[in-house]
Amino acid sequence: MTESPLAGPADENGWLTLPDVALRLDVTISKVHQMIRDRELLAVRRDGVRRIPVDLVANDTVRKHLPGVLNLLTDAGYDDEEAMRWLYEVDDTLPGTPAKALGGDLAREVKRRAQALGF
Repeated sequence: MTESPLAGPADENGWLTLPDVALRLDVTISKVHQMIRDRELLAVRRDGVRRIPVDLVANDTVRKHLPGVLNLLTDAGYDDEEAMRWLYEVDDTLPGTPAKALGGDLAREVKRRAQALGF
């Protein structure tokens, strides 16, 4: 059986390390860890380092609907890797992926779809 590729941005430049996120959000690294624990951000290990997709951090804030979507995915039983896979699965009815759609007018639709996974 072939292992599926890891979810998330394919481009190495599509990822931020936790210190990079702390700088971008102008918070301490401890605050970034707290945000991950509180499901405000999603981080996964890539090459032994915890990373966060650039798409999930909008300039100096977290995407508005991301914490709600992450909580809904968690409630539906998704672990971090599964949540990342769901966020980066190409969807022809969205502009690319749910992660990309979180940055536009379809963010509420992404949240609605995540909510539907729990039923």
